[in-house]
Amino acid sequence: MPRPLACLWVCLLAASAAGADLADIKKSGTLRVLVNLDANRPEFFAVAPSALPGFDHEVLRAFARVRRLSLEVVAVNGWDALVPALLADKGDVIAGRFTMTDSRREHIDFTREIFPYRLVVMTRRPHRVVRTFEELRTEKVGTTRGSSLVDALDAAGVPLDKRDDKIPTGGYAEALRSGRVTAVVWGLECAIPSRREDPEIQLGMFVGPPGRLAYGVRKGDAALLRALDEHIGSLRRSPAYYDLVQKYFGDDAPEILKKVRMAE
Repeated sequence: MPRPLACLWVCLLAASAAGADLADIKKSGTLRVLVNLDANRPEFFAVAPSALPGFDHEVLRAFARVRRLSLEVVAVNGWDALVPALLADKGDVIAGRFTMTDSRREHIDFTREIFPYRLVVMTRRPHRVVRTFEELRTEKVGTTRGSSLVDALDAAGVPLDKRDDKIPTGGYAEALRSGRVTAVVWGLECAIPSRREDPEIQLGMFVGPPGRLAYGVRKGDAALLRALDEHIGSLRRSPAYYDLVQKYFGDDAPEILKKVRMAE
């Protein structure tokens, strides 16, 4: 076979294989979404009958509806179980406050950003708003031993004797409220709803580089990835995106997200 035709044949085969992922989902009639359900922070994904479905849940439910698919929630136990479950074909997409990281990108692909990820310093009135690293290093900072937040404090130069690393996951707002610590560093997607629940919470400086929350798919599932990217892009260009942000994160959340993206 002449070389140009051979190359064309290989490309056609590759395109066919890449498109089979979404075709198989359509054939089954069901989009399976892998989620680590977090009862403490249900803003992104919830399944309880009495709860709002969640930001990611609504986005993917709309995606499935447009493609005449049902949506099946596949719950896993723990963040570390999500990627192995996807690779084992227990689901088609990972969602629910899922952060894109370099280590995860070695194994799976990510969609475009659905929500910005930034670490932010939280304090509580009447304490000051922390605006500089120098100020942060003088605070009693709450964190969780073994979490990625510890790495952020290391990079910021927060001394070990200025840390309380025994705060349970999701317990940062209570630690501030009780006076156990004077500051915490937490993901923006959790800090914004915490401030909605407690108006005395204050958001200060960002710590570390910007990142993104996105949906994960298997490498090679190019058709599904492309379809999700198109859906997210269309949503983010419409007023419906910030309507959802406001619904789940409060009236001032859209402006906060716009400022975050402008600062990147």
